[in-house]
Amino acid sequence: MLKTQPINTLDRTHAIADDIVRWRRDFHAHPELSFQEFRTAAIVADALRAMGYDDVQEGIGRTGVVANIGSGDGPTIGIRADMDALPITENSGVPFASTHPGIMHACGHDAHTAILLGVAHLLRESYTAEPWHGNVRLLFQPSEESFDEDDISGAMAMIADGALDGVDHTLSLHVASQLASGKTYFQDGYARAASDTFEAWIRGTGSHAATPHAGIDPIYLLAPVLTAIYAIPSRRIHAQRPAVVSVGQVHGGTASNVIPDAVYLEGTMRSYDADVRVQLRTELENALRIVEPLGGSYDLRIRPAFGALYNDPIVNQWVREVSAELIGAENVVEWEFGMGSEDFAFMAAIAPGVQFLVGAALPDGINRPHHTDIFAIDEAALRIGAAILAETARRYVIGLLPD
Repeated sequence: MLKTQPINTLDRTHAIADDIVRWRRDFHAHPELSFQEFRTAAIVADALRAMGYDDVQEGIGRTGVVANIGSGDGPTIGIRADMDALPITENSGVPFASTHPGIMHACGHDAHTAILLGVAHLLRESYTAEPWHGNVRLLFQPSEESFDEDDISGAMAMIADGALDGVDHTLSLHVASQLASGKTYFQDGYARAASDTFEAWIRGTGSHAATPHAGIDPIYLLAPVLTAIYAIPSRRIHAQRPAVVSVGQVHGGTASNVIPDAVYLEGTMRSYDADVRVQLRTELENALRIVEPLGGSYDLRIRPAFGALYNDPIVNQWVREVSAELIGAENVVEWEFGMGSEDFAFMAAIAPGVQFLVGAALPDGINRPHHTDIFAIDEAALRIGAAILAETARRYVIGLLPD
């Protein structure tokens, strides 16, 4: 158990709760896509300097912001928040809805950024009030939702710019619009899946629809390929190892009386185990080879995305116990996160860490899923998230975590 120490961090968030909400609503009204978070980053940097942070670095990982605070000696813990929005037209009905047509904070990154600013305020107060024997690095990250033309995500870009140099442990959270507000959710070990995106072209030869024998119909070739693809998890992968293969796009043809010469498909593969990840790629190739004895051909491009996120059990326990003391043990829930992916995995692979969930469902019971145009959250989650992150980091730097 944690050593005894009076808890007041959740109470301290009362003084800045309105600021956190104001930041979140401003970011929500002015969303920016991946690697385009210029306004957001500028507001973050200005706010940090106004709080008294001297070491604020902009342009890390292109549009990221890094700030450091601490004693200079001892261990360093990094706290990460993502800043980017999604290419979605908002239909949530909130009064602070996006003012940028076709762009929306539909995953809660606006909340994450505001929460980390709240954490920055709380830690700055702690730093001036009690002795620290460690350091905190605040990591405001761009582009969690997508990759650039070179398959680089925001976490990868920040790591390349040295944002994780000297960091010993990492923390992050994610608001969850489908989970009860006022609670936190944890999973040890692998909690987010590795993700690969694939693009494939099944090629035949076009012909008139009245004479299909004169060509090789790629739409006909697609049928057995799809059957083989969807059988990969259930028939080719070990039954006790999680794996998902999903096709999200299929495009082919231009007219009812024209057999096209190619069909395009795009999808994703998810896994926890590194060997399974390799096998999924091999099995996908095998599924596409079915077209060859039928007279067709194929091209396949696999784009590796995120690795699997491993939640370090020791760090997770730190955060669990802080959560239990701040919001009550009855509100700390063990939860299977599922097969979603997160580029925080790259940071946690370098500096052992965790991502936990903060329930943020609105009390009306209406489901507002992530990555949809009606996404919305209970802003009471902001204060809880800020308090838990700040108190965990505070205990880290003043030596109150378990030995």
